[in-house]
Amino acid sequence: MKHTPTISAEFENYLKQNDMTLSQFAEYSGVHQRTLSNWITQHRPVSVQQLDRITVAMDLPEGYFYDLYIENYIIDLSPNFRRIEPLLYRCAELDKLDAIRRMVGHIMDNPLYATRLFDVAEALFEQGRHAAALPLYENVAEVEKYQHSERLATCQYRIFTIQVGDDQSRNLKAATLFEPFMERLDEIDQLDALKDLANVYRSLRLWDRLDATARKMRDKAEIQYSLKHQQKKREGSGKKTKCPLFAYITYADLLCASVCEAQGDYQQALQYTYAYANLDWVIETDENTQHWVNLYKHWSEGNTYVNKLLSGDISVLPDYVEYISVSSITTKEMVTQLLNIMMAANRFQVDVDEILKQFETEIDSITQQQPSADMYTHQVVPEQSTRFKYELAKYYLNKGNYSYGFKYLLDVLSKSLVINKEAFFISCIRLFEQFKQFADFRMCTKYESLVREGRKERLFYY
Repeated sequence: MKHTPTISAEFENYLKQNDMTLSQFAEYSGVHQRTLSNWITQHRPVSVQQLDRITVAMDLPEGYFYDLYIENYIIDLSPNFRRIEPLLYRCAELDKLDAIRRMVGHIMDNPLYATRLFDVAEALFEQGRHAAALPLYENVAEVEKYQHSERLATCQYRIFTIQVGDDQSRNLKAATLFEPFMERLDEIDQLDALKDLANVYRSLRLWDRLDATARKMRDKAEIQYSLKHQQKKREGSGKKTKCPLFAYITYADLLCASVCEAQGDYQQALQYTYAYANLDWVIETDENTQHWVNLYKHWSEGNTYVNKLLSGDISVLPDYVEYISVSSITTKEMVTQLLNIMMAANRFQVDVDEILKQFETEIDSITQQQPSADMYTHQVVPEQSTRFKYELAKYYLNKGNYSYGFKYLLDVLSKSLVINKEAFFISCIRLFEQFKQFADFRMCTKYESLVREGRKERLFYY
């Protein structure tokens, strides 16, 4: 049988090797001598804070003894949450995720710890330590999987938001697993959950799911908005949504417009666009409300141009470019605007070289974009950036500018492997094969390498 070493034995070894007394170490480390004595002679566990001081005094890296501490004082003894909780936080700070999983796996034999573990997970989530919070949520969800509880639903919602990333197939799985739990959330939390689900479905271009989710969000938001402004307000949880309540109604209209646009129904898309431009019904008059009202009116103006442009009315293109030029818009909005221009250019064979030159700086920024924690920015924007680069590739190849065209096309092909997006991958292959005779040896070599990798990842078959 393998003997498990103890921290106290290593500590005693250290004292001998450095010819140091317990009193001297106590003075140097700031840990009381009696505490150290009881630890060695009576095997009384030291606290995590005391262990950290001992580790520093022994000139060892932070968290050096945590694995042994878990072995000696958590797994070998009855679970004591007063020791476990501070260690969970410290392991989260040091990204010791395996240590967190070991502790959580051990204590979850006792379902009574689920509540306290959930509270720690929520605290870590608020701190932005999502990777550390994930195993806690997963274990609480497993313990409560047969409970029809709000806490289980919250765990599933957190797991969903943490797991959403670059891999589109994984995102679809995460959304599909979470969606059945959405109705169990607090009514206010449901609005943010629906918004997050909608953004994932939008990035996946699952228009039927997006339409259903947006309509559900609008219905629930209208109910909450009405209740908020009733004379006799009901007692509620006191929770607040991330955005003003009315914005969930208008965002639902914006999403429904995007569904119609994707399906080529530009007239119906215009009707939804006009709906979220007319916000005379909004009761609030505070500064934040006015900010959102102005934002939706601004989006409505731009999207009115877009729907006319994509329906074939090229005469609005100069007005749309002027709208973009004078607007103080973010990079994520710029992605959408330029994508619309490129789609129209390719669809109706419009020369937009001067427009591309005008927005050269913005295009460079889009193509070098960094990931974001925000669900919309992390999901919708990268998908639209990839589509924008594909449209750029198509435009340049059709114009005979092969160096730019293949550069963007191979970039999209490579990105398709990262996000596991089969549709992009196949579209890129078709476009490359169409213009392959104009590709040089280096481009062909990179293309063939990416195609081989795609086959390996089962993204593409002949």
